[in-house]
Amino acid sequence: MDKSKIPVEQRPALALLMDDHRAVKKLFKEFEAAKKDSDKQAIAAETCQQLSVHAQIEEEIFYPALRGASDKVDDMLDEAEVEHDVAKSLIQKIQQGDSEMLDANYKVLTEYVGHHVEEEEGELFPAVIKAKIDLREIATRLEARKMELLGEPA
Repeated sequence: MDKSKIPVEQRPALALLMDDHRAVKKLFKEFEAAKKDSDKQAIAAETCQQLSVHAQIEEEIFYPALRGASDKVDDMLDEAEVEHDVAKSLIQKIQQGDSEMLDANYKVLTEYVGHHVEEEEGELFPAVIKAKIDLREIATRLEARKMELLGEPA
């Protein structure tokens, strides 16, 4: 999805979420290229933190703001929340530190998150744009909560 084609009242919120998606995709590639177990573990830890924060701000702020926009959007949100639950389960397994299963769990997480991102950017975001939901105030809340969860000053 091209950020420049997103309406002004939705761009900051959707761009923030898309930037998160890009950052995690970059980590997925770094993990794949990593040779040393210590590098893989560090990349996996960073990935888990970023995904956990991203899921939390979507669940606390973004998804509730979209609820009720349409039956189609509500159905997509239901599916997204189930996908988040599965991703959280994989994140928990990775964080428990079973180095024997790190590659397998990370690979499945990569595939799962890739699918989730495709659906969000390919179906949910266009439906949000079509519904003309004003997300300006939501963008401010998303950014502030993300900074808070990451322990960074707002």
